[in-house]
Amino acid sequence: MHDAVREQATTIIARIPEGRVTTYGTIAKMTEGATARSIGALLRLLPKGHTLPWHRVVAAGGRLAHHEGALEQRELLSAEGVIFDARGRIPERFFWP
Repeated sequence: MHDAVREQATTIIARIPEGRVTTYGTIAKMTEGATARSIGALLRLLPKGHTLPWHRVVAAGGRLAHHEGALEQRELLSAEGVIFDARGRIPERFFWP
């Protein structure tokens, strides 16, 4: 991912409001050349102690992606008031933009 696209993606992620989520694919479409996978890679490679709200980025269909931080992600989202349905999905009303 080029630096300009990385900057676009991190700016978009930083703007996701508390209590709302968006998908890797949505962020990718808002940039000039990123893919959903490259957004996932960007988030995986964030340095320890960063302040980017990574937990607000979810997989398509409102599911949490399978990664080692999924439990923490669910806890952070729940603390912001995001709810999960019986299938573990986030209802559309929590999606941004």
